Amino acid sequence: MMALPIDKFSNDLISRLPSTTGRLSEDSLLSKVTWFRVGGPAEVLYKPADLQDLQNFLAALPSDIPVTPIGVGSNLLVRDGGVAGIVLRLGGAFAEIIVDGTEIEVGAAALDANVAKTAANAGLTGLEFYSGIPGTIGGALRMNAGAYGTETKDVLIWAEALDRTGKLHRLSAAEMGFCYRHSSVADDWIFVRARYRATVGDKAGILAKMAEIQESRSASQPIRSRTGGSTFRNPPNGKAWQTIDAAGCRGLTVGGAMVSEQHCNFLINTGAATARDLETLGEEVRRRVKDSQNIDLTWEIKRIGRTAE
Repeated sequence: MMALPIDKFSNDLISRLPSTTGRLSEDSLLSKVTWFRVGGPAEVLYKPADLQDLQNFLAALPSDIPVTPIGVGSNLLVRDGGVAGIVLRLGGAFAEIIVDGTEIEVGAAALDANVAKTAANAGLTGLEFYSGIPGTIGGALRMNAGAYGTETKDVLIWAEALDRTGKLHRLSAAEMGFCYRHSSVADDWIFVRARYRATVGDKAGILAKMAEIQESRSASQPIRSRTGGSTFRNPPNGKAWQTIDAAGCRGLTVGGAMVSEQHCNFLINTGAATARDLETLGEEVRRRVKDSQNIDLTWEIKRIGRTAE
């Protein structure tokens, strides 16, 4: 299914946008930046030059224009009709990682895995779990990302976010309102930086633990496929993949989308899937799990944009 052309969005959005020292791109295909490799265009893709540029842009942006931040698209499904308004993607100016004693300060665009590596190279332990989570720190903050027995809430000191007017807020871990795969921070706030605690450890042991995590991921997850990570949150007192397997969904297909044979809480684009194929398949999995086990699976993958007409 083809994505809608940009003229199906609002008329000449870019003429209404504030000046910026960053980059604005019209009709930018988001399928190029998502792990699923599907989805329509961003009406306008905005890459700010730095924090001040982003603050100035938000402060002057008309309030009726929506802003949708994305990271590296590792846990994201962009629908085939694309995303109206501004799609915000933070770049290198937001990816700095600074070690300060036993604490680490990082930009929201830093890759989770790079944070883990930086900590390990500094002989700091506690952040190894991030080596097993694809994505950026901004996404980790938004969804309280966790793996291998540790969650973001366990190591976060504070996070900084911009509200829709460009005002900067610093939130303690307690103020983030963390729960399983969720934070209660307003949806239109944009994370820009965070600070983590760690403890001194044995560098060789830390690196060995990270290697074990990578080996476990490779053995159990389809990390070399076009996928979007874990599709559904684990239900209370259970595992999402077990409910999906019990519902007979392993290997199930819709169009070019397939439930992974290796780990059935992963959806795969086998090569020609559309976003509609993937979302339809996910909803079919949810229906079968509900019908067979009376369990309501909740999407962990973030779905944005609109369906194609």
